[in-house]
Amino acid sequence: MQREQRAIRGPEGLFDAGTIAARWIADYCGEGRSGDMLCGQGSDDAAWTALFEELASHSGDTLGHARERAQRHADDIGTGFRIAGEGDERPWPLSPVPLLLPAAEWTKIAAGVAQRARLMEAILADVYGPGRLTAEGHVPAALVTGSPFFLRPLVGLAPPGGRHLHFIAADLCRGPDGTWRVLADHLRAPAGAGYALENRLAMARMLGGLQSRLNIERHAPFFAAFRDGLAALCRRAEPRIGLLTPGRLNPSYAEQAHLARYLGYLLVEGADLTVLEDQVYVRTIAGLKRIDALWRRVDPRLLDPLAFDSHSTIGVAGLVDAMAAGNVVVANAPGAGMLEAPAVAAFLPWLAEAMLGETLALPSIATWWCGGDRERGQVIDRLDELLIAPAFGVPTRALPDGRPVLGASLDTEARAALLDDLERRPQDYVGQEVARLSTMPMVSGEGLVARPFTLRVFAARGADGGWTVLPGGFARIGEHPDPRAAVMGEGSWSADVCVHGPAPVEPVTLLPSSATTQLRRNPGTLPSRVADNLFWLGRYLERGEALLGVVRALLGNSISADTGAALSAETVRRLVGLVVGADAAPEPRGHRRADLIQLARTALEDEEAWYSVRAINRQARLIGEVSRERLSADMIRLLDAPFPSRGGLLDKAGSLQRRYSALAGLSAEHMARTEAWRFHDLGRRVERAAAALRVVRVFAGADATADDLSTLLDLADSQISYRQRYLTGIARVPVVDLVALDPGNPRSIAYQVQAIAEHLDQLPVLSDDGLAEPQQEQARALAAIVLTARAAAVDAALLADLHDRVETLSDAIARRYFLQGAEPLRASGLVLA
Repeated sequence: MQREQRAIRGPEGLFDAGTIAARWIADYCGEGRSGDMLCGQGSDDAAWTALFEELASHSGDTLGHARERAQRHADDIGTGFRIAGEGDERPWPLSPVPLLLPAAEWTKIAAGVAQRARLMEAILADVYGPGRLTAEGHVPAALVTGSPFFLRPLVGLAPPGGRHLHFIAADLCRGPDGTWRVLADHLRAPAGAGYALENRLAMARMLGGLQSRLNIERHAPFFAAFRDGLAALCRRAEPRIGLLTPGRLNPSYAEQAHLARYLGYLLVEGADLTVLEDQVYVRTIAGLKRIDALWRRVDPRLLDPLAFDSHSTIGVAGLVDAMAAGNVVVANAPGAGMLEAPAVAAFLPWLAEAMLGETLALPSIATWWCGGDRERGQVIDRLDELLIAPAFGVPTRALPDGRPVLGASLDTEARAALLDDLERRPQDYVGQEVARLSTMPMVSGEGLVARPFTLRVFAARGADGGWTVLPGGFARIGEHPDPRAAVMGEGSWSADVCVHGPAPVEPVTLLPSSATTQLRRNPGTLPSRVADNLFWLGRYLERGEALLGVVRALLGNSISADTGAALSAETVRRLVGLVVGADAAPEPRGHRRADLIQLARTALEDEEAWYSVRAINRQARLIGEVSRERLSADMIRLLDAPFPSRGGLLDKAGSLQRRYSALAGLSAEHMARTEAWRFHDLGRRVERAAAALRVVRVFAGADATADDLSTLLDLADSQISYRQRYLTGIARVPVVDLVALDPGNPRSIAYQVQAIAEHLDQLPVLSDDGLAEPQQEQARALAAIVLTARAAAVDAALLADLHDRVETLSDAIARRYFLQGAEPLRASGLVLA
């Protein structure tokens, strides 16, 4: 490949990208790295040179800058993951140096992965079908029934389409001699395809020219094949497909949300679904809608509490019956995970010959199942040379954390415990060879270092039932140079994997062509849980902003001056009462400056014991985490932004106010006017109406002072409007009219109730009789009272009645649209489609 010379400007002047790339490669390979992807025998020098030239052309002579840019692009896409047990997501660690694989080498890998998929399908068909493998003694029965992932209720149940597997993953390792082997198979709920996609998106932004220079194969055809393959098994021409997630605390929830959005699937949880008469439905704001297929990421043992674990709260009762009736396709079928067991790898070479008549093109690392006397003896004799692992991937007596250990690393006590359990329950253990890994370059500091890597690859069924392999997958890179796979573990970094070849790659996209796409302005089904989340996201954001307004009124008008309060003692008392009444802070000892500052600090920052602005923001952030497929990246970033830590209380309050304003602007100007937006705005309007009613009751009583009324205008953000209309001073009746009854004031109570009524009139109804539903009736009645009221007649009783009506209306919205519990499932007029 002819090198393309590029002039770039670095920190020391004008440089040539080719010169910089050549120096990086020479410095890296000068240490003599056998078995390395860049420096080892058979590496594609021209391809790696092109890669580093692209890096140099975008990042100059600074590799550290390249690493920062790659991470920034990954963060912008929203890539994240969660460690089990942690509440917050971590950023996805992306290396700026992708792994390059020639097309010729990849073709062999892809063929081996597809062969393994065919073999796994054949084994599952026998295990859950006639059972000849165990009946005829070809496979020990303990290998099947001993696995906790063997699901006996599914024996004899043929999945829709007759296929157990639709999507699989495998972890591969490349030895220093260039031989690829399988470390592990993933069949239960294979994770990582979304990360591979996000890695590619980030690298395309960073190294856009590499695609055409190296003819890198694209990911879109693979995902299109999977989507078509799942749809082909459904009984409708335009099926409704969902991605079934365990929820936001799942380690790969961010990946699942990204995949659902990319594939056009509904992101659903178990509580979103119900089974009626062996048919699966999703609860939506328009009633129950039929689900034809589910790509599940839920542990199969928790999938259906009626068939498996009765304690499961994240499954769908009756789902297995719907499968048996052929009414829903589940990918992958529950029970497939039994073939993930390390013990199965010991039998795959023979099974490939017996069931496919083929030799495994991509073998597993050498494995000995200790359930056999001869194999157990070999493992004990070679204990210091092998890796000892649980046979079924679950904790054992001698390996209580369920992780493999190097035999040579065991101390005397641990070795004795292992040998004892090997005699007692040998079937629970396997011995595996300690695989040594090839290395690849990774940026560390300002230079390149060699680190071991593994490769996760993915395969999916297409519409014709054949297997398609994602070209590349993603690489996991170890943090330390030790090349043993057992020491590397799952790795500390990820990298894109680029399959390149001599032929140009057709620019394929997952989007259909404009000629075959039927135009539509309906965004599709809105699950009730999503509507619920968006509604409460709106309420929390308004609630936080309202409390922040009270805190700012205290900080700005009563305790900011050293000479004393700028507001009267009675007005300050009313402000304190609002804070305390909202459970945002305890009753202060007094109203001295120090007492009020402490009150404001607690109401702003304390999230342990009080319902502060910070605690409200945390609730909004949690909703944002489960609404990734519905919210923009900018909105997610604002919700995830850390609480302000710099400056005084006024500085922090100002920063939070700007954040609330940005969020309101994004929802008002960037969200399409769909039903999802309506529920978000409904939440805002309901909360703003309730907050406005509270402050009017507190500050606009018959005994209201000028300070009270001025504070009310501040809290209602209506000072400028009032001054433009009334030049003679402040008075109760015009203030009440502006803040409560003026439908043209976007902060007034009247404006909110009118918007609520309009939203509810636009949302779906469940009957065709044209009569108003309860929530619509309540909204119209509320609006009629407000719009016909007169400011002089507004008193505490009317305000209290209106506040009760707003909260009652909120409950009615929840009962109708959020389908709480099972009671509404057979409600009159419920739509089943």
